[in-house]
Amino acid sequence: MQKKTVKRSGAGASAPAPLQDERPANDGEGGASDQEIYERVITSIMEHRLPPGTKLGEDKLAKIFGVSRARVRQVLARLALERVVVLHPNRGAFVAEPTVEEAREVFEVRRPLEALVVHRIVAKKDPAIIARLRAHVAAEEAARAARDRRAIIRLSGEYHVLLAELSGSTLAARLMHELASLTCLIIFLYDAPTVPACRDQEHAEITQALADGDETTAIRLMAEHLEHVEACLDLSRGRPEELDLEAALAG
Repeated sequence: MQKKTVKRSGAGASAPAPLQDERPANDGEGGASDQEIYERVITSIMEHRLPPGTKLGEDKLAKIFGVSRARVRQVLARLALERVVVLHPNRGAFVAEPTVEEAREVFEVRRPLEALVVHRIVAKKDPAIIARLRAHVAAEEAARAARDRRAIIRLSGEYHVLLAELSGSTLAARLMHELASLTCLIIFLYDAPTVPACRDQEHAEITQALADGDETTAIRLMAEHLEHVEACLDLSRGRPEELDLEAALAG
């Protein structure tokens, strides 16, 4: 799970492609495009390299990406609309720090949304969808075999975004993209940052139920999956220490 189509997710390890309209490549400037900046930040959040509360200074980001502060400001505004960044007047932009109450709300919203996604996918009866999901699960398994923790964490979140995208509901996909990013921040804050909240076989089991056309079982497995992730949250966890922003955003 999550532990969202980031990037928007495909079946592999690449970052999921955002559902919003893409900005111009670089508005005539050199350096990274707005889309590239956006995806680098989202990927760093999904891989637990950008902790909640990290200050995203305009000057530093402009230097990292070789663009103007105005361009950075546009991307930060976009991220703020998705609630993964908070803009404080006179203080700047910070990676969001969801509260315990907000964490519970995210899971409360995800439960019916994930059930709707499952319903839509089962109704489609499309072997191509199942093939995409199985390929993504295979990528997760490969990441576990390689002990690539960053890829494991990111792919776990992207699975849910991919599900929403394949359901054919643009609104569900937009919501899941936002919720998956927020879930990554919640897990970073309240669980061990290097341990994915998903059990190894849960996504494979959900995918098999979808392949079987067993909506009841798929919804049950998804609900148990989300309950497990939420139950793993450690609400006594302290705030992460400050980090090197440039290192966290490295490709």
